[in-house]
Amino acid sequence: MNAESSGPENPLSDWSLDPFARSTIPSARRVREIWAIGGGKGGVGKSLISSSLSMALARLNQKVIAIDLDLGGANLHTTLGVDFPQLSLGDFISGRTENLKDCVISTGNPNLSIISGAQDAVNAAQLSSSQKTRLFDAFHQLDADYLIFDLGAGTGVHTIDFFLHADVGIITMLPEPTSIENAYRFIKSAYFRKLRTCPQLESVYPLIELAMDGKNGKGIKTPSDLFREVNAANPEAGLRLREQIARFQPKLILNQIRAQTDVEVGLSVKSVSKRYFGIDIDYIGYLEYETNVWQAIRRKKPFMVEFPDSRIAASIDRITNYLYRKGSAIKPSAL
Repeated sequence: MNAESSGPENPLSDWSLDPFARSTIPSARRVREIWAIGGGKGGVGKSLISSSLSMALARLNQKVIAIDLDLGGANLHTTLGVDFPQLSLGDFISGRTENLKDCVISTGNPNLSIISGAQDAVNAAQLSSSQKTRLFDAFHQLDADYLIFDLGAGTGVHTIDFFLHADVGIITMLPEPTSIENAYRFIKSAYFRKLRTCPQLESVYPLIELAMDGKNGKGIKTPSDLFREVNAANPEAGLRLREQIARFQPKLILNQIRAQTDVEVGLSVKSVSKRYFGIDIDYIGYLEYETNVWQAIRRKKPFMVEFPDSRIAASIDRITNYLYRKGSAIKPSAL
C-alpha cells in the first residue's frame, strides 16, 4: 500500500444517508458482544475465520450464534458443516417468519448455533431502512452471548452498516496487492460512512461528502485536512469529528501467510491507516497458509474440528482469547 495514494476515488458518492445505519439498542439486551468479519474482497477467508472464531468462542463456554450476512452468496453453513436449513435470514427479511429466533439452528457443536444467509431471497440485498432497523433490533434479542457476523464481499452500504453496527469489526485480507487495495477501500468506506451517519456531525455533512472525493476542490486528502476544514467551519463539530475518529478502531487479521514479509504487510497497513486516516488499527494476528484448509471445505466439516492441532487452529485460539479478554475487561458488568 502506498502511503501517498489517495485510494479509490469517491467510493461512497452514490450512498444516500441512512439514519437507520445503527438502530436503537434495547436497554435489556441479551447479546453481550457482536463481532463482524469483513474485508471487501471475496475469497480472503471471511467465512473460514467467522466459523473458526465462532467455534473457539463456543469452546470458552460462551453461547454463540454465527450469522451469515452475505446477502445473496451465503456459505457459512458449509464451513460449519451444516446443511442449508428450512428457515434462513431471507425468511425473516421477507416476513415469512416474524421471529428471527425461528431461523436459529444448532450446528451440532456445543454452544454454537447458526442463522444461515439469505441465499434464496432475490431482493435480500436491497434492504429498506425499516427492514434493517427490524433486523438490528432482532439481533439484540437473540439468546446468545456473542453474535458473529460473516459479511459479504464488497463495500455495499448494507455490508458497511453491518460492520459498523458490531462492537468488534475485524478486517480480513491476504498479503496480495488486490486484497490490500480492497481492504484499504473497505476501511475508507467504513470510515466515511461512520462520519456521514453520525448525527452529531450533521452540520458538516457537506464537508465530509466533499472529502469522499479524492479530487475535491479544497484539497482535502487526509483526516487532518478534513479536521482543518471542519474546525474552521465549526470548532464544536471539529471536536466531535476527532472523537468519532478515535472511536473507530477496527481489527486486522492477515490470512494465508507464507513468509515473514507477509506478516509485515499487516504492520504496513496499520502504519498507513494511522498516517492517512488517523485510525488506530489493531493488528491482532495472522493465519499461516495450510493446504488442509481446502480439505475441510471439501468435506463440509468445520476446520477447527477436522484439524484441531493445526497452526491455524492455534492462531484462531490466540486471537479469540485476546478479543474475549479485552471485551471482558471493558465490559465486566456483562459477565
